[in-house]
Amino acid sequence: MNGGNVPALRRGLSLLGALARHAGPVSAAALARDLELPRSTTYHLLAELEAAGFVVHLPAERRYGLGIAAFELGSAYLRHDPLERLAGPILRRLVDQAGHNAHLGVLHGNELLYLVKERPARPETLVTDVGVRLPAHLTASGRAMLAHLPHAHVRALFPAASAFVNRTGRGPRDLASLRRALTAQRRLGWAVEDGHVTEGFASVAHPVFDHGGRPMASISVTFRHVCDGCEQTWPELADQVRRAADELTSRIGGRQA
Repeated sequence: MNGGNVPALRRGLSLLGALARHAGPVSAAALARDLELPRSTTYHLLAELEAAGFVVHLPAERRYGLGIAAFELGSAYLRHDPLERLAGPILRRLVDQAGHNAHLGVLHGNELLYLVKERPARPETLVTDVGVRLPAHLTASGRAMLAHLPHAHVRALFPAASAFVNRTGRGPRDLASLRRALTAQRRLGWAVEDGHVTEGFASVAHPVFDHGGRPMASISVTFRHVCDGCEQTWPELADQVRRAADELTSRIGGRQA
């Protein structure tokens, strides 16, 4: 590659990153301002990216959005299961340190979907397993991510009382109680559930963030605990989980919220 093309390539990639961070199409002027680029340079880069299919121009709105080629790259990324591959060794180290089951989960609507599970030498039987879905508002993993979503997003995921599934008689039962729980978790710095999913078991979780500082997954540990109403938060265990989540955030090129 000609060395003179490298700055243009970097600017083009920065432009794609800026488009990805926005919730919708963006004007060229806004992109130029965000990236501190001359407008002429911005328009030239957008034209090249549009020709390659990575950007689409919406003339009626005078804005630009990501094109089908960018979508295809994202789909290819998902097909390679990079998140699970990168998380595996991190979860195994966490299991060795904590001595408990460790999980990687993602939000799937208002449910928590488990992607990876690592067990200690003497595992305890849990309802959590790869491919299992549980109500996100009851799990520490789900609440770890919900706590970093906008209020409107959370409200859209839980539009009515019927969305609040109950398993053990514990946990949020409406939007107001969920918001209180999420506020408490943000202050604490991690998420905890004690008997909300399965009686006699508790979990501690921390989110994994993408390049835009948005929660894209969470890492948790689950362990046996019987103590009705003792409201423990397990800070030492939470610190181990946080370090694992921060490592995965770093590995995928994410940044802390």
